Amino acid sequence: MKRALQKTTRATLLLLVVSTLARGGAAPRIAPDIATDTKTWHDRRVARLKAEDGWLTLVGLHWLKEGANGVGSAAGSEILLPASAPSKLGVITLTRDRRVFFTVQPGVSLLKNDQPFAGGPVVTDETSEADVLRTGNVRLMALRRGNRTAVRVKDSQSPQRLGFSEIAMFPPNGAWKIDARFVPSPTIKSLSVPNVLGEVEAMTCPGTLIFFYGGKEFRLDPVIEEGENALFIIFADETNHAESYHSGRFLSAELPKDGHVTLDFNRAFNPPCAFTAFATCPLPPAQNRLPLRVTAGEKRYAKDPGRVGTGR
Repeated sequence: MKRALQKTTRATLLLLVVSTLARGGAAPRIAPDIATDTKTWHDRRVARLKAEDGWLTLVGLHWLKEGANGVGSAAGSEILLPASAPSKLGVITLTRDRRVFFTVQPGVSLLKNDQPFAGGPVVTDETSEADVLRTGNVRLMALRRGNRTAVRVKDSQSPQRLGFSEIAMFPPNGAWKIDARFVPSPTIKSLSVPNVLGEVEAMTCPGTLIFFYGGKEFRLDPVIEEGENALFIIFADETNHAESYHSGRFLSAELPKDGHVTLDFNRAFNPPCAFTAFATCPLPPAQNRLPLRVTAGEKRYAKDPGRVGTGR
């Protein structure tokens, strides 16, 4: 999932709201075989987690100081890499105006976006996809969080990836595939979302989802990620801590059709912080904390690293 939810253009979101208001009709049809549908989705989800650059490979998150930051596997490196990486890979420099440059150690081979890289500027994830630097099985990328810049380190041979165990699931249940009514905001609104860094991000929310379960009404505010053709929901419920991930779970849903959205809680999934202590993490906003036991979707991962958060 991409980071910059707030960067979705106002024109795109306004088009979504206008098209939603303009359409009317029946609620979307729900597929009958919920068990097969859920298994297919979860198999794909696990495959993404286990990919060579998936969340299970995340082994480090290092905040840059202004100026030079040494990178390598040698003790004392500001950006400490796994032992398989060169002892001195190079130097990352953070300028006063927040630009990032990489100076490659002489004699070291390094790739940037799978092309040979002799050093130079490195793009962060602030305005586009971050550049990926790679040496052997180790990958590095620079990211912005608030006013700070960090380097994320991934290792395809990480213990988390090599020792991955399956994620337990609540039994698939068609009752948790729910039709919700989408109520668009009169104007595009900003949703204040806290994160584990103690910051609050402004994310773009196109409206509110209203659904019923057990005869009671519930509401959720979704956001839209840049470049994604779906709604993204960060929510908490009363299974958190004991049964599901303690800080909440994520849910994706198709954009509104005929003024309705299908919320399939059988596809509720754990955030990256359920698998690694090095993810940056949005938390459910207050209005998305459901006074309800959502006994569907992924349960808490058995090897949860124990850090509070729900990363991206």
